[in-house]
Amino acid sequence: MKFGTKAIHAGVEPDPSTGAIMTPIYQTSTYVQESPAKHKGYAYARGANPTRNALQKSIAALEGGNFGLCFSSGMGATDAVIKLLNPGDEVITSNDLYGGSYRMFTKVYERFGIKFHFIDLSNAKNAESYINEKTKLFWIETPSNPLMRIIDIEACVKLAKKNNCLVAVDNTFASPYLQNPLALGADIVMHSVTKYLGGHSDVIMGALVTNNEKIHQDLAFIANSCGAVPGPQDSFLVLRGIKTLHLRMERHCFNGKKIAEYLKNHPKVGKVYWPGFADHPNHEIAKRQMKDFGGMFSFTLKNDSLEKATQLMESVELFSLAESLGGVESLINHPASMTHASIPKEERLKNGLSDSLIRLSVGVEDIEDLIADLDQALAKV
Repeated sequence: MKFGTKAIHAGVEPDPSTGAIMTPIYQTSTYVQESPAKHKGYAYARGANPTRNALQKSIAALEGGNFGLCFSSGMGATDAVIKLLNPGDEVITSNDLYGGSYRMFTKVYERFGIKFHFIDLSNAKNAESYINEKTKLFWIETPSNPLMRIIDIEACVKLAKKNNCLVAVDNTFASPYLQNPLALGADIVMHSVTKYLGGHSDVIMGALVTNNEKIHQDLAFIANSCGAVPGPQDSFLVLRGIKTLHLRMERHCFNGKKIAEYLKNHPKVGKVYWPGFADHPNHEIAKRQMKDFGGMFSFTLKNDSLEKATQLMESVELFSLAESLGGVESLINHPASMTHASIPKEERLKNGLSDSLIRLSVGVEDIEDLIADLDQALAKV
C-alpha cells in the first residue's frame, strides 16, 4: 500500500454500530464491564481509548512499524523513552537538538543519575570514544533543530548495535512522509505529533513507534502508569490531519525549496541552513535517507546582527512570529530566545547557534505571496 493510501485508510475502520466513515470521538473515561475484569478490551481510558487506538495504528503504519503509542505531547513521548533507562545509564545524543529535549535531559534526568553526552553526531564515529558498558541509548534528531544537521541513522545504528544500545530517532522535522528510521534499523521513532502529523496548529501530542514487542510493552506500561496520554478529541483531530499529510508535505517541500533558493541568492542574507543544498554538510546522506528535504530551515543575515534579525522578524506579515512548526501556515522563529532559550548561551554559541539565527517553518500558502512577504521585510532591514 502506497503512503497516500495509508494516510487515508490505515488504522481507520467504519464504525460498526453506525457505519460512520470517520472514527468516532469516544469521549468517555470508563467502560462498563460484563463481569469483574471481563470487558471488551477497554476498562479505563488512561490505558486505552478506541479513538486513540485508531490513531496509534495509523501512525505506526505510516512509519512502517508494528506498534504505535500516543502521548500528551512530544516531550511526554520523549520522557517515556528515557524512563526505559536506569540510574547510572548513559545516553549519546547530538549537540544540536530541540531545546526542550536538552532541558529535560539536563534539568530532570541528570538529577536521577542518567548521564548525557552531547556531541557532534554528523560523523557517527565521533561517538566511539564516549561508548562504554553504561551506554544504553542513542538519541538522534535528524534533520536537527535548528541547524538542520543531518545524522547518518544507519551508521549510528551499526555503532549502537555493536555495543547493545537502543537507537531512538526524533523524526519530527522529516515526518514519516520523508524519512522512516525503523527501515534504517532504529528501535524507536518519536514524533511531536503537534507538528506535521497534526499539521494544523490545533493539537499538542507526541507519538512513539517501534517494531519490538518488548519495547512496546514497556512503553505502554510507562504510558498507563505515568498517565501522559492524549484525549479522544485531540486523537480525532490528528486522525483528520493525517489524511492530508502526503499532500501537505509535497507543498511544504516545494515551497521550502523555492524560499531556500530565494534566500540563498538574496544580497542581505548570509548563511542558509537547508539540507537540499549540495554544499550542506551530509547532503548526500540526506539524499539517501530522505525522500525530499522538507520545509524547515534556518538562516542568518549577512551583517549577522540580532537587531537586524529582530527587525526582520517584526516586519513580516504572512509569516507569523511564533514557536512550533509543521502547520499549514508559515512561521518565523528566533531559536535563541524561543525554542532554544533553555540551552545556556555559551552552549548555543559553541554549537553554532548564534543569537541572530532565524528559523522558518514554510507553510502551504502560495509561494509568490510568501516570497513577496520576505522581500518586503528584507527591504526594511
